[in-house]
Amino acid sequence: MKEQTPPADSAQKTIDQEIKQSVSDSADVAKSHGEILREQLIEGMETFDAHRRSVFISSFTAGMEIGFSYLLMGTIFSFFSNDFSNDALFKLISLAYPLGFILVVFGQSVLFTEQTSLLSLPVFNKKRSVKSLLGLWGIVIAGNLIGGYIISLVFLWICPKLGLFEYDTVSIVANHVISFSPLVILVSAILAGWLMGLLSWLVTSSRDTITRFVIIFMITATMSFTGLHHSIIGSIEVFSGMITSADIGFVDYLTFQVLALIGNAIGGVVFVALFKYRAFVTNVDLYSD
Repeated sequence: MKEQTPPADSAQKTIDQEIKQSVSDSADVAKSHGEILREQLIEGMETFDAHRRSVFISSFTAGMEIGFSYLLMGTIFSFFSNDFSNDALFKLISLAYPLGFILVVFGQSVLFTEQTSLLSLPVFNKKRSVKSLLGLWGIVIAGNLIGGYIISLVFLWICPKLGLFEYDTVSIVANHVISFSPLVILVSAILAGWLMGLLSWLVTSSRDTITRFVIIFMITATMSFTGLHHSIIGSIEVFSGMITSADIGFVDYLTFQVLALIGNAIGGVVFVALFKYRAFVTNVDLYSD
């Protein structure tokens, strides 16, 4: 059942009208701020209105798909382990990091960090409630994490048998992810959430597939190269280390996961959804005065 839309005041009606009018029919003209916002609002509300089982399945799929980044990263790390130092290897595997994100975005699965800003916009636009947002986030996060756990267990079984990478590689990668103070992980996750929110915004702003591919690759490779913490692929990395290494306990995993989720959410909601929405509304207010 669709959530009832609360009655809008005159200011909200003006904002809604401006958003509806922000449509360009020309493929040669860059999309306006209002046009991007309108498309993001529509996509966000479609997710709100989708059956919760469908959202969970899509989120579960995204959690598994993002794992293919981990598969390729671990394989590259192991293959070149005798040729480069660990520091150099962590930079090298950033070229493999975008794979899972490309699969998720083009496959239109629901990934928490890509959806944080997208799903917040209907709340800022007073079309959906904070309570419904938190409930939807819970479903998406659960699906992403469970899908990640399953694909992690699959890789931990099959990769040593295929000679792709061993458990020592799993441990090195996991310890690298959690080897920072809680404050550093939190701020790092905020920056990663900010970039993921921008990824969603920029993908919507682009009109062709090649441009979208480049945007996804550049933003996610930057996240990996700089070591920013992503809550979903990071969950796979640390969970895999917890399963295979005595050095990483459940508390280590839980601490990382909570900090990464909170940081990613802050980055996407505040620095993308709120700022982008308020920039548009402020401009509408100026012209309507």
